[in-house]
Amino acid sequence: MTVILISLAACAATLVGGSFALHFKDKLHLILGFSAGAVIGVAFFDLMPEAISLGSTYYSIATMTSIIAAGFVIYLILDRLVFLHSHSHGHMEENEHQNYSEDVHSSSGTESGTRERGILGAGSLSVHSFLDGVAIGLAFQVSTAIGAVVAIAVLAHDFSDGINTVNLILKNKGQGGFAFKWLIVDALAPVLGAASTLLFTLPEQTLAIVLAVFAGFFLYIGASDLIPESHHAHPKFLTTAMTVAGVVVLFAVIRLANI
Repeated sequence: MTVILISLAACAATLVGGSFALHFKDKLHLILGFSAGAVIGVAFFDLMPEAISLGSTYYSIATMTSIIAAGFVIYLILDRLVFLHSHSHGHMEENEHQNYSEDVHSSSGTESGTRERGILGAGSLSVHSFLDGVAIGLAFQVSTAIGAVVAIAVLAHDFSDGINTVNLILKNKGQGGFAFKWLIVDALAPVLGAASTLLFTLPEQTLAIVLAVFAGFFLYIGASDLIPESHHAHPKFLTTAMTVAGVVVLFAVIRLANI
């Protein structure tokens, strides 16, 4: 019962964060800057240390960092392959046709591609939230004390997860309603993850690999997607400050959660 209650709290934290992003979407570039720092902070201060710690008994540090790098490359390949055709198609039509109706068709093709990019990012965050719930459930299987520490860490960054999920949809041509649907998916994911641990036990060596891969995913999303987008056509000082703030806040929250 404790695990389910904590996972419901994580669900609420995600919803609050996402609602914040939807309400202040006119300041999206600043929120994107913060989100970029938060995503990178989660990768560096939460996922990577946890993956290395869990995997230390089974794998060398070099192996774990290689898996993290593989996650980065895998997401890069997915990103380029999934959207290459639609982007190329859009550019070809723009060059070959000059009338208005065909320009609109080209634009919608590009928009479809960017929307898919948002789905890929939001889906990745939702799977991560599912693993958050799994982590809570498995931690409580070990001991109440460890479960409490993991739960605090998850609650702390699920607020940012909600912001990030909404931002990834909005910045990639998604509408508010579509972003809210993905927010609901992301919010329910930790509840389902926690509930799933009542049915199975995930070996530490497997969980370590999964966390390492997602650390690579998050590094790509933050560094190659959110940071460039937050700086586009906006004052770089404020967006840079918000990115740094995102990193610092996640660092402080995760460290405090582990005291």
